[in-house]
Amino acid sequence: MAELSLPAPAKLNRLLHITGRRADGYHELQTLFQFLDHGDTLKLRRREDQRITLTPALPGVDHETNLIVRAARLLQERSGCRLGADIALTKRLPMGGGLGGGSSNAATTLLGLARLWKLSVSLEALAELGLRLGADVPVFVHGHAAWAEGIGERLTPVELDTPWFVIVHPGVEIATPAVFGASQLTRDSLPISMTRALQEGPHAWRNDCQPTVRRLYPGVGEALDWLSDFAPSLLTGTGACVFCRLTHEDQADSILARVDEGWHAFKARGRNTSPLHQALGLPRSGR
Repeated sequence: MAELSLPAPAKLNRLLHITGRRADGYHELQTLFQFLDHGDTLKLRRREDQRITLTPALPGVDHETNLIVRAARLLQERSGCRLGADIALTKRLPMGGGLGGGSSNAATTLLGLARLWKLSVSLEALAELGLRLGADVPVFVHGHAAWAEGIGERLTPVELDTPWFVIVHPGVEIATPAVFGASQLTRDSLPISMTRALQEGPHAWRNDCQPTVRRLYPGVGEALDWLSDFAPSLLTGTGACVFCRLTHEDQADSILARVDEGWHAFKARGRNTSPLHQALGLPRSGR
């Protein structure tokens, strides 16, 4: 096998609580991660030298700082592998949307190259590498919907409902440090158990970043208000994407037909097993 084409799926934060702030500036979180059957695609072709190429270049992102390239370099370094790869990215997810696109790209690179380079490396080891690239990378590596704590790296697999979603990006660029640095951000939500969160269900789930993002970025608030006319809506991550949960696909189609021309929107189905793991034929993570 010299070439692979693999999905890099989006994720939603179905719930996001901020329970504290650590001395290093990171925030303690509780969240529910779920995958979508929509995302980017990476085509990886093995090279016999150690060169890593990526096409096309992403606007405003230097080649060597791109998470795809960093993931490939890190895997080379830690495994001692002397092979390389030509990687082509088909980008569908909006950058900075709270859908985990960059982290998902990194995870697909790690798992795809481990397969392409025929490395004997566990998911745990790949997740540890992924954590060096970003707090959201491990959930994409392990490939199952999860309750997450810490900075998002302590994962417990869960089974969530798998409805249809409409996801809207209102064309707003959000600076995540500005959100987490805002004085009005809720940082003292009382921790709850995973069992309680799952028992309460979607009608009770919230995102602690949402009030702050509404104040800082009125365009996100407009999208939330508009989407909430159809179904209860929520911010994912720090945004800018917002989403609503729906029972039927035709409901999603009806909403998409009315979306503002200046917004990027799509429908997707929730998935508890990552489309990446399905494509690779991997068993469920044993975490």
